[in-house]
Amino acid sequence: MMINTKLLKMGVNYLGDHGQSLASKPGIRKFAFDQVKKFAENGYRKNLDHHRFSVGECEDRYAMSQAIIDTAERILTAPDPISPAYIRKLADIMVNTIVIEGGEISIQQSFKALHGRRPPGFMVISPTKACNLKCKGCYASSSEVSIERLDWDVFDRILTEARDLFGIRFIVISGGEPFTYKDHGKDLLDMVEKHDDIFFMAYTNSLLINDEKAQRLAKLGNFSPAISIEGWREKTDDRRGEGVFDGIIQSMARLRKYGVPFGISLTATKYNAEELFSDEFMDYLFFEQGAAYGWVFHYMPIGRSYTLDLMPTIQQRQWMWGRSWELIKNKKLFLADFWNHGTLVDGCLAAGRSNGGGYLYINWDGKVMPCVFVPYSPVNMNDFYKQGKTLVEAWEESFFERIREWQADYLKGNWHRGNLLSPCIIRDHHDILRQIIAETEPDPENEPAHEALLDQAYATGMIAYGKSYHDLTNSTWIDHYLREKDAS
Repeated sequence: MMINTKLLKMGVNYLGDHGQSLASKPGIRKFAFDQVKKFAENGYRKNLDHHRFSVGECEDRYAMSQAIIDTAERILTAPDPISPAYIRKLADIMVNTIVIEGGEISIQQSFKALHGRRPPGFMVISPTKACNLKCKGCYASSSEVSIERLDWDVFDRILTEARDLFGIRFIVISGGEPFTYKDHGKDLLDMVEKHDDIFFMAYTNSLLINDEKAQRLAKLGNFSPAISIEGWREKTDDRRGEGVFDGIIQSMARLRKYGVPFGISLTATKYNAEELFSDEFMDYLFFEQGAAYGWVFHYMPIGRSYTLDLMPTIQQRQWMWGRSWELIKNKKLFLADFWNHGTLVDGCLAAGRSNGGGYLYINWDGKVMPCVFVPYSPVNMNDFYKQGKTLVEAWEESFFERIREWQADYLKGNWHRGNLLSPCIIRDHHDILRQIIAETEPDPENEPAHEALLDQAYATGMIAYGKSYHDLTNSTWIDHYLREKDAS
């Protein structure tokens, strides 16, 4: 059947212009979301029947799909309507680019045919080290006076190659503070506007999002801020600085006013984990402030003044695993925990893993790393580009390849996977990471990373943490996740 491209694009634009009003009609909304839920349920049963994932993994994926569907309905019916540009842009990228043009699909297929493996699914880029805050334990060791940043042309080329060589249509921006980025008289949103066939999400403290920037985001439609917050006012201001919590709430109000969908970014420590996952705090952020999604990070002892003392204990981490699934299932929150939800993404995402869906990280100096929390780099894109090389050659570096080999070995087949409740190579398998670093000799990204390699107490503590957590959760992994499918 031939697809009428012109007609489909007209439909996409109509959805962008009238999606909010259509969603306000209960009958239309109920029908649409019922169909989507049926599709998700059919996918769940198909995965169970075909043993694509273990029983527990299928259940986790189904629960998250239901939460995402409910989130979409909540956003579309919120008192503050979403900017039509977002609906139009998402539909345009997903429908026109993927369905009609098939761009990234053909690129990924060609890449796999040539390299025998799938390309990275997305990338994380920190275009600047500069930041208007100085948070305790920042992995980037950022400062307001830093001038370290990606050259505009290098940044532009990375995004172009990510799209054209890997088929990537989703880019995460980190930092430093992304909204401080400026080069060649242009800022971050100028780059977002240039690459309007890519959707961007940025981790931000949000304090630089004034009315002008919020209005511009609403017009662009391909950028969503994920706002960092540490808990209520006391916890947030203690780590980020006095007045930051109130500034965040003001930014959220501003984004709602202009219809810009935003999420939250939570960093759990030993001292705030229970507060972050409380009903009161979750309800406040998602239902009162209107957050669409949430990412949960666990404090990682890297960067400025690294310390193992801030890490959630293994008992806290296990509790957060159970508590997060309560929130997802009962409150229907789109809440993803990067260390506790390996069952949703096949474990570790680092190093642009071979089975797809993973990522590479590039910082303000052009250094390429396996992930934001593994600060060791075998290659610099500034040098690579001068040598006539591309992102593909960077992805092929032996440091990344060895991590991908470990990932593949850890999965070991659909029903004999390594424990995906402890999938992280730096936190849960620190001994393996140090072994790979010793074999491939990537450069430490900064002085704290170099110090960590020489710090035996740090190594001993990290290795012990990973082993203890694996032992704590292994029975849950075997008894719950790898159990046989119910006869019913």
